[in-house]
Amino acid sequence: MKPSTAVLHAVRGKNNPTGAIAVPIFQSATFVHPGAGESTGYDYSRSGNPTREHAEKLVAALEHGSGALAFPSGMAATTLMMELFKPGDHIIATDDLYGGSIRLFDNVSIKNGLRTSYVDTSNIGAIETALTADTKLIFLESPTNPMMKVCDIAAIATLAHNHNIIVAVDNTFLTPYLCNPLDLGADIVIHSGTKYLAGHNDTLAGLLVVKDGDILERLRFLHKTTGAVLSPFDAYLLIRGIKTLTLRVDRSQDNALELAKWLSTQSKIRKVYYTGLETHPGYELSRKQARGFGAMLSFSTDSADTAKAMLNKVKIIQYAESLGGVESLLTYPMLQTHADIPEEIRVARGIDDCLLRMSVGIEDIGDLKDDLLNAMR
Repeated sequence: MKPSTAVLHAVRGKNNPTGAIAVPIFQSATFVHPGAGESTGYDYSRSGNPTREHAEKLVAALEHGSGALAFPSGMAATTLMMELFKPGDHIIATDDLYGGSIRLFDNVSIKNGLRTSYVDTSNIGAIETALTADTKLIFLESPTNPMMKVCDIAAIATLAHNHNIIVAVDNTFLTPYLCNPLDLGADIVIHSGTKYLAGHNDTLAGLLVVKDGDILERLRFLHKTTGAVLSPFDAYLLIRGIKTLTLRVDRSQDNALELAKWLSTQSKIRKVYYTGLETHPGYELSRKQARGFGAMLSFSTDSADTAKAMLNKVKIIQYAESLGGVESLLTYPMLQTHADIPEEIRVARGIDDCLLRMSVGIEDIGDLKDDLLNAMR
């Protein structure tokens, strides 16, 4: 089944006696038992809900996983995943990582006795150097956020598994339509379902997709126990959004490539970071391990004044902290997604007052160019 068909038909609801095309919203906290010691398969919505189960099975099918778990946000999903580990365990994480993940590792995971080393995971040698006897997890983003570095997922998974280390990949930027990290050897895939999967900037959701059944059952127990589950209504919105995932990503990606090329010719833009440009160091690796380049790009302006002027003057594109929706958004990482990172570390990674990140939407490409051009004047 091709992806554009799978987003619609990979899973058919079993709790649908009416024949409704749309998955029903089972807005119930609890379910009646047929008799003593008997169950319909659903007892209490924290442990299982038919609408949420459909969303989980759908994303698992798209990612080629053995199962998935749905959460109220991407950070809730990552937080639960970290419960797999115990005090004294060591984590290697991408240094150019979403600021919320860094905040979690540096303020919550450390309190729980976990140590994190941040390295350039686009350099496998840097990962090898950082390995210790206590390393239990390699946590990747690819492309990274916001500098768009590309990690060799298959090579990293091989290295990790030789040391019995779990590999988790945040696949939010590329989605299962463009990349399947589990097929490349990863053990866990993380999604902020808020972004491309839901796709309309109206829903918070997160997902863990797992390849190995043993890890899945450990996470399922933790999910039920801690209770951070996606609501039935938000699960419905997630399912509805996924129906148009391939159409939205195709259009946004086409726009992103054209914008990246165009921005590269503008005098006030110093550098464009987009994996679909042939000049990008990760271009060939991206072609090898993904079916596309996505719709996220970053660019450095000639000055902080230009960056701020663009944020203030865009009319169609909106200055907001998110990504993956149908609307194009500009983000100022130093003030938004990465504001909690110490300045010297942030600037060393390229996240300075000239850097903007753009989530390219589905608008007319001419309108997007005109908007950016007017904002740069």
